[in-house]
Amino acid sequence: MIDLKALRENPDRYKLGAARKGVDVDIDRLLELDEQRRALLLRQETLRAEQKRLAKETGPRIGQLMGALKKAAGEEKASIEQELAQIKAAPAKLKAEIQTLDEQMAAIEPELSDLLLSVPMPPDDDVPVGTSGADNVEIKRWAPKGWDLDMPFAANRGFLPRTHLELCEKLGLVDFPRGVRLSGSRSYILAGDGMKLHQAILRYAFDFMVQENGFTPMSVPVLVREEAMVGTGFFPAGRAQSYLVDETRRWQIEADEDDSAEGSARGQDLYLTGTGEVGLMGIHMGEILDEAELPKKYVTVSTCFRREAGAAGKDTAGFYRVHQFDKVEQVVICRADESESRRWHKEMIDYVERFLQSLGLPYRLLQCCTGDLGIKNADMVDIECWMPGRGEEDQAGRPQGAFGETHSASRLYDFQCRRLNMRYRPGGEAGKGPTTVCHSLNNTVAASPRILIPILEMYQNEDGTVTVPPVLRAYMGGQERIG
Repeated sequence: MIDLKALRENPDRYKLGAARKGVDVDIDRLLELDEQRRALLLRQETLRAEQKRLAKETGPRIGQLMGALKKAAGEEKASIEQELAQIKAAPAKLKAEIQTLDEQMAAIEPELSDLLLSVPMPPDDDVPVGTSGADNVEIKRWAPKGWDLDMPFAANRGFLPRTHLELCEKLGLVDFPRGVRLSGSRSYILAGDGMKLHQAILRYAFDFMVQENGFTPMSVPVLVREEAMVGTGFFPAGRAQSYLVDETRRWQIEADEDDSAEGSARGQDLYLTGTGEVGLMGIHMGEILDEAELPKKYVTVSTCFRREAGAAGKDTAGFYRVHQFDKVEQVVICRADESESRRWHKEMIDYVERFLQSLGLPYRLLQCCTGDLGIKNADMVDIECWMPGRGEEDQAGRPQGAFGETHSASRLYDFQCRRLNMRYRPGGEAGKGPTTVCHSLNNTVAASPRILIPILEMYQNEDGTVTVPPVLRAYMGGQERIG
């Protein structure tokens, strides 16, 4: 959520930001509703002040009038009685008017809230303007010694490569047919050395962040309430990508079938998260943090679920786009300082670069353009690994290789923390002084099985076996080769 005060002061910045992100939101209508609500609130505060004044002044006045009434007669008595009636009616009239204002504000709130949640974080000024991923800008490439990214796999290694699908079938690393039979399309079952390699990369990534980079390991739920999804910016825009566990409907069915269930606690809908970022950011939802404890550096490994709505026909075979996967995710929560956020963004990208270099996987960094940032990011850099089994095919139908996204590093400033009401007191004692909304950042460390694609394809041998990357061998009981 954006800062409404900042929006009032500079609406053009947010209009331009929305346009550059391709987000259709009526900011003029939002400001109109905001002005209506503020006017109603001001009127209500005036009436409440009047209530307090009356409560203070009318008691003594009523006492005076009641004393005078005992001695009065005729027109004087009627006048006193009329004044008493007006004084006694005034609080009820004020209360009714305040209630009417409450109702008017309540009528405005749903539309205002929906609009406010739909305003995207404006992209930073140094983010290139573009409409889609096609306009992203490559900013760096890296390859291990002896690998030339300008040459095909065969020229680098001396033999034609197999795709990860071919390697998995030959080596018995995955069972797609049974996975689909169990759970439908984009499902799989890792088997044998495939499961061992999957676990090895996750454990190595987790240890890399905890032991080498000082991140605090955390376990987080993958079933969360709607406020966690809204708070982290995945709702309302990303609702179609999430799996719903419809507890409200289940409760109603149980209540319909069993009258005794009506008195039980009503179920609350839950959602399966598509990233550990949701759980990590939700840890301090609604809290005021101690500035001395910032930054918070958290890492988790969690199972993730994505519906991949709108992805029909894209990467339907293999590991690239699946409904369920496991991911090691890093999150940093820091002070509200742009330079500090930018420094952490670079640092978190550097962690991933060192991680991929330790695996010997060629990669590139892509600066995402404004149209590819999504609603919540001020800036985002994608990291893509080289995958020999992707890309355009030659005349023989063999892929020529291409980069494929494996990581995304996001800088969000206060967008998530404002929604989550996560704050700290700058330089003040606990419980004293004004609060400031925190900043947050996140980045993938490793998402598997997608990361298995470049590992299998880059480490394959001519005979169809796969060499286990040296840094993963300790996690596979010293195994050096698959097959």
